[in-house]
Amino acid sequence: MGPLQTFRHITMTWLSPVIKQTFGYGAAISFIVIILVFRAFTSRDEKTQPLAYNHKSHIDNASLTCTDCHVTVESSPSATIPSLEVCSTCHSDQPISESGEEKKLLEFVAKGTSIPWQRAYSVPDHVYFSHRRHVTKGGLDCKVCHGEVKELITPVSTQFLPTTMENCMKCHREQNVTNDCLSCHR
Repeated sequence: MGPLQTFRHITMTWLSPVIKQTFGYGAAISFIVIILVFRAFTSRDEKTQPLAYNHKSHIDNASLTCTDCHVTVESSPSATIPSLEVCSTCHSDQPISESGEEKKLLEFVAKGTSIPWQRAYSVPDHVYFSHRRHVTKGGLDCKVCHGEVKELITPVSTQFLPTTMENCMKCHREQNVTNDCLSCHR
């Protein structure tokens, strides 16, 4: 069955006969296309992380802060995903917990291989975004964009606040910061 036949089959099977009878097939197909386009633009790109990192445990039990692991947030335009060096500061050759995830981490440490974290946050290439400017100069708390990370018991897999122009401009208006195009688009 070709793509058109598959689409027609789905349309015939899933749509209510009332919709088909009332509005006709053209409207029914248009409705499905609208739903698919909406889902494509509103779905969150969920990432699968290599370790089930527990932010809450590290913050509550080890008294870590965001900048203990994301070391360049205050000093660089780009935030970093924690490197193996950062993790091995506390986790070297012996486990300090009973966690199976820590055992996986220690395998990365023993092999000296980078942890293949998947970046959940990104901005388009034509957008300039500086963590340093937002955190140090702007005084924004991490949770403004990233949510209550300190409560997460699973790793970050999606954006809390999608990095859209609408969200950025809304925050800039609320913080009384310029929305001049050239401030962010270079």
